Amino acid sequence: MAKPRRLFACAECGAEHRQWTGQCSVCGAWNSLAERRVTDGPAGSRSTPQAVALDLIDTSADDRMPTGMGEMDRVLGGGLVRGSLVLLAGDPGVGKSTLVLRLAAELASPQRPCLYVAAEESAAQIRMRAERMGIGGDGLFVYAETAMDGALAEAERLRAGVMVVDSIQTVRADGLASAPGSVTQVRESTLRLLQYAKATHTPVLIVGHVTKEGMVAGPRLLEHIVDAVLYLEGDDHHAHRLLRSVKNRFGPTFEVAVFEMDGAGLREVTNPSAMLLAGRDASAPGSAVAVAMEGTRPLLVEIQALVAPTTYSLPRRLANGLDLNRLNMLLAVLSRRADVGLSAHDVYVNVVGGLRLREPATDLAVALAVASSHSGQPLRLGAAALGEVGLAGELRTVPSAAQRVDEAARLGFTHCVVPAGAQSNGRQTTAIPVGNLRQALDAALA
Repeated sequence: MAKPRRLFACAECGAEHRQWTGQCSVCGAWNSLAERRVTDGPAGSRSTPQAVALDLIDTSADDRMPTGMGEMDRVLGGGLVRGSLVLLAGDPGVGKSTLVLRLAAELASPQRPCLYVAAEESAAQIRMRAERMGIGGDGLFVYAETAMDGALAEAERLRAGVMVVDSIQTVRADGLASAPGSVTQVRESTLRLLQYAKATHTPVLIVGHVTKEGMVAGPRLLEHIVDAVLYLEGDDHHAHRLLRSVKNRFGPTFEVAVFEMDGAGLREVTNPSAMLLAGRDASAPGSAVAVAMEGTRPLLVEIQALVAPTTYSLPRRLANGLDLNRLNMLLAVLSRRADVGLSAHDVYVNVVGGLRLREPATDLAVALAVASSHSGQPLRLGAAALGEVGLAGELRTVPSAAQRVDEAARLGFTHCVVPAGAQSNGRQTTAIPVGNLRQALDAALA
């Protein structure tokens, strides 16, 4: 029998050392080394797998498993791939546990049991949440423990078709002296789940905490190990939640699903553009509609601007949902290229609905909203806008312009101001091509 040997693992970065030192030589953290014992198997006891020709590999076991939630399937690329390991992260209270419980209930059946490992809550708490959400328990089993080895043994006993771990920062792997949530524990627990998922072709969904910077807590290696990383975004002041994929080995990245939080949990929103534009006053100056792309889905978002004479020596510029530096650049282009004087005015810009727009395709809508508020003229009724604004005042084309115009037409917008170089989609009565910012103002202002 092999004799166990000692290693010292850093709790900050996970680096292993043969002997204890006061400082980790990799990350420089002090007093972070914890002892762990490793037992090597006897020589020759492990079977060495043989390489397989690519065209002989059987992919029938790796088909997709529909989740029963259209928005979730959209983000995953068509459903859960058997044997995949998916990480769901988000801020505290955003609805991660609510979402995975709904997903577990949709996937569970007597023929395909689902094991829900509740490492943060008791079984009674899970039952109360399920009753509030109107979820039945047919085929859904709850394991309210933190022991990873026990959870894997229970999954094998039940022959679970799906496994959910909530959360990876609170489970512990046997044989490690470090506390749950440490770098060593998170890494080892995730690796054991990965081995189980690949060996049994069982999809495993794990919930992860995030740091105050918005990153997944634990080692960066965690995001590299898993097959897909999903972020659930939202805030306390709005009911909707965005589920965004930032990594997906089996589907598109940066795809977005939209949910709405209510008393019964998270509800899918199949027409998010209509929800985001609900209550908009199209006749009010300073309101413009931008056609943004989130993944492969076009979203129509209202952008509001307020321009008022300043009472300060230095005018204020505030942006909610936009990059402030980008807004300052657009204001400079408006002043220099379109003669919209803003040097003596405060400018406030807000993206309605709590969304955060990151792509430059929304530049034109922001500029139109600011110009409309400055002049007191509303934009043309039924008009939307898309396009990137350059420093010379020119409008540049954006990806998927035809798809964006189609979405605007589907929601009843009769005009869409687009860059002149945008590809036509066959609806010439909807698109208004313009070459620069001044022409866009002439075309959009009523």
